[in-house]
Amino acid sequence: MKRRNFLAGAGVGAVAGIAFSAPAIAKQVRKLTMVTDWPEGPGVLTSARRLARTIEEASQGRIRIEVTPAGAVVRPFETFDAVQSGVADMFHSHIGYFEKKSQALHFFSGLPFGFSANELFAWVKYGGGQDVWDTLTAPFNIKPMLCSSTGSQMGGWFKNEINSPDDFKGLRYRMSSPGAEVLRRMGAVAVVVPGSDIVLSLESGAIEACEWIGPWMDLIMGLNKAAGFYYYPAWQEPGTALTLGINRQVWESFSEGDRRLIEIAAAGEYSISLAEFNSNNATALRQLRTEGTVKIERFNDAVLRKLREVSDEVVAEKGSADALSLGVYKSYTAFRELITGWTDTGEGAYLNTRGRRSIS
Repeated sequence: MKRRNFLAGAGVGAVAGIAFSAPAIAKQVRKLTMVTDWPEGPGVLTSARRLARTIEEASQGRIRIEVTPAGAVVRPFETFDAVQSGVADMFHSHIGYFEKKSQALHFFSGLPFGFSANELFAWVKYGGGQDVWDTLTAPFNIKPMLCSSTGSQMGGWFKNEINSPDDFKGLRYRMSSPGAEVLRRMGAVAVVVPGSDIVLSLESGAIEACEWIGPWMDLIMGLNKAAGFYYYPAWQEPGTALTLGINRQVWESFSEGDRRLIEIAAAGEYSISLAEFNSNNATALRQLRTEGTVKIERFNDAVLRKLREVSDEVVAEKGSADALSLGVYKSYTAFRELITGWTDTGEGAYLNTRGRRSIS
């Protein structure tokens, strides 16, 4: 039996009233490989493994997925290519890492002044986002879906205060695209440093600022010991999502029922991981405030206005590179206009009110 062949369809073990023996049923187990761009540790790799376990349990053991950390099967950031070519069956990653395939992939991971985690999920599931995403990735032989969320991030760690847009000029700042392009236009020197090297780079002076994920992961990395200022809000990635990418031939070989099972498991993990990050970020932020060794500051309005102005330019350019990107951009902006009206009126207005110490 070839690697990807299996007996699919509804009612395995109950066709035409024939009862299969236990050994016959055991032969229907399908073993798949999921490559990731995550090192060992809590957070995102845990989410990938939890998703695989959920799929296995929901399929009663028929679908078994081996999850591998970064570098175990393919080199980091080569996961997309591995799945596209069929070397691996699926990947769990930040789809924006693969921007050389298409800049429009960023729309499904996190954009400066873009969707929150809840808004992104709403666009993909009910606002037409999945359709344009499928169209965008079809030429790369990938079926994508949202599968995890780290939620809102923080604005970043700085060795010095940021009081005006001019303070970004010449600043050596670790950030990935598209936020990096915004910083370059602000006069900063945006550099890419692997996560494992961020703390050392801050301590040595190779960089003067960085962003990573959020309080939970940032404290685990030890960023609070390398920089004294922690800024918010996360203008660069307000609701970061991760992607389950499946080789399209593998996806099409699943029965309709198994496709639905995988989609539901991925959607469930999106919610579970978001809850996990929100809870742990809250605990870590309280720890930082209690310790008092780091100044937690809000970017002032002048800085945020300039960042928003430049971000809008960058996002528009990424959404107009070609016809497929333009289709994504139009869908994105239409839904952003729609959902912003509700978010501001509903949850946003409530949160602003709850945050006030007194209501007149």
